[in-house]
Amino acid sequence: MRILLTNDDGIQAVGLRAMHKALVACGHDVQVVAPITEQSAVGHAITLSSPLRVKEFREEGFFGLGISGTPADCVKLAISTLIKPAPELVVSGINAGANVGVDIMYSGTVSAATEGALMGFPALAVSMDDHNPTELSGQAAYAAELLPRLPFASLPGKCVLNLNFPNLPIAQARELRVCAHTRVAYTDWYEERLDPRGRKYYWMCGELKPEGISQGRDRRLLSEGFITLTPLRFDFTDHETLALLESKIL
Repeated sequence: MRILLTNDDGIQAVGLRAMHKALVACGHDVQVVAPITEQSAVGHAITLSSPLRVKEFREEGFFGLGISGTPADCVKLAISTLIKPAPELVVSGINAGANVGVDIMYSGTVSAATEGALMGFPALAVSMDDHNPTELSGQAAYAAELLPRLPFASLPGKCVLNLNFPNLPIAQARELRVCAHTRVAYTDWYEERLDPRGRKYYWMCGELKPEGISQGRDRRLLSEGFITLTPLRFDFTDHETLALLESKIL
């Protein structure tokens, strides 16, 4: 299978390198197009007012194109211009940090996969519930071996599959659960701090309140040690409210 591999942590991130190695080991033709620098939490931003530059990363057993832009830029540029023939699948990850619940709105990892889906390609986002992973070969091998079981041809258009691993060695992770995403939003605050020169700055903090995390949804299951898989479709229309508005004002 021809696979476009990208991420938001940057082309040299441990998760992308592990995913590349695992996909190649399974016999896939893998083309890497990923940000040169970390682009975490940039969401679905695209670059409009500055040029995109491409840098080759060529090492033993690895070749990829680094882009001076966002994850969505990488996918758009790769599919439209840089790689021919087109990929059969877009894989984004493995991300450092889970992408569950409201994270899917902020995540560059999920947004890269979403861009692939919006362009008409099957897409998979992969994340690990650890912000500082050092070894992800087990998770990458699991994801690569899962690919043939995923029914991409049967999925509706513009659907992204969102795979998350718990913060455990892969041998200790519980079985895969297909589930809905958590609906609770973060409770955010900003800590006021001083830099070494005595000037104020602010650092964002946030948490998902445990009492708001529903049973059986991705955040709760991931915390319980399960591997989670959530199908995402980016149709933002609130159809229930649409019908209400039609009945009230038309």
